[in-house]
Amino acid sequence: MRVRLGYVSIALNLPKVTTSSRVTYTYYNKLSTDKEKIDKLKRVSYSNIADLQKILEYNIENNIHFYRITSALIPLATHPDVNWDYRNMFKADFRHIGKIIKNNNLRVDTHPDQFNVINSVDDKVVENTKRNLWFHANLFEDMEYSLGKMVLHVGSSADGKEKALKRFEENFKRYPKEITSKLILENDDKTFTTKEVLNLCKTLDIPMVLDVHHHICNNNGENIEDMLPDIFNTWNKEELPPKLHFSSPKESPKDRKHADFIGGNHFVEFIESCKPLNRDIDIMIEAKKKDLALYDLVSSIKELRKDWKWIDDSTFEL
Repeated sequence: MRVRLGYVSIALNLPKVTTSSRVTYTYYNKLSTDKEKIDKLKRVSYSNIADLQKILEYNIENNIHFYRITSALIPLATHPDVNWDYRNMFKADFRHIGKIIKNNNLRVDTHPDQFNVINSVDDKVVENTKRNLWFHANLFEDMEYSLGKMVLHVGSSADGKEKALKRFEENFKRYPKEITSKLILENDDKTFTTKEVLNLCKTLDIPMVLDVHHHICNNNGENIEDMLPDIFNTWNKEELPPKLHFSSPKESPKDRKHADFIGGNHFVEFIESCKPLNRDIDIMIEAKKKDLALYDLVSSIKELRKDWKWIDDSTFEL
């Protein structure tokens, strides 16, 4: 069983490097001419893409193989009143980023923001979500990275969860294949439990992302170990191994806010519960301290489980 660790968006070891510099629509509208508007969007986008390359190169140098790209890479990319042709402008840059990812066997994914709700009762929200998800699907296409996935929550529970789950299923089937083939669903910490999301993923025949802490915060008494085989099996048709999310609560055990770092004892106990299944897994560390939290967790694991074999700086076997 091989486990790879990854982190989200920001490399804190790289000062003044960010892939999420923004241009607000209010600021955009204050610019006088169309040329000024486009020039501003181009400058900020280019800076974000250049910093994405720096982070990917940093990950390669430090043997970190798993990384989440921010949804804010291209400012106003999906705003209906802007609609600028960033894909052609940065075609070569996206392809270059994709080559870095593929040539170094990196795994990258995205996590569209929470306002993307496929099962909303508002048809306008459903259509806006489709437009936003096109951005992620197009990014993977422009990078020529066929393994790219985007993580989404089920979303709304309006009219009750049973109807909401059915609404998700119906709307999902109306979405284009270019989007649905990239979607993977995650259990959340308030509404849809691990069991409910697992059943939906089975129905839709798509992979499930288990968020371990979300399960602790939101469950109906189900034992996570009992569900692991079925969760992992949703990935059987995929080239990449199952991916999971792992975080530690900031304060109390069911505190939904993420801590700065990861509790090593809980992490190794969870990994040991996965061991009987003998499946390779990739784990996204969701902690405030990003890459620093990953390094801290590695140190904790090495201290707590001295017999585990390390393949490189972020990958171990047991």
